[in-house]
Amino acid sequence: MDSFILDVTTTDEWEFHWIGMPEFQQVRKKPVSQITVRFETQEDMDNFAELIGQKLTLKTKSIWHPHRPHKLANKKVWRDGE
Repeated sequence: MDSFILDVTTTDEWEFHWIGMPEFQQVRKKPVSQITVRFETQEDMDNFAELIGQKLTLKTKSIWHPHRPHKLANKKVWRDGE
């Protein structure tokens, strides 16, 4: 069996594994516009949520309209050969 010697003095170990891989850049999508909506009462907020067809709570900080589910990168996994 031939031996393989890796010289890591000029490159970090992770860089060696990425040699020849295509470049990837994630483009962050930004909204065209943002607005702040204030509600005087819980009932007002509930009425607005019903009008736009989305769930709003006191912890809601932002939404997309129309609704777009959150996409978490850590839920995407690459599996080879499965």
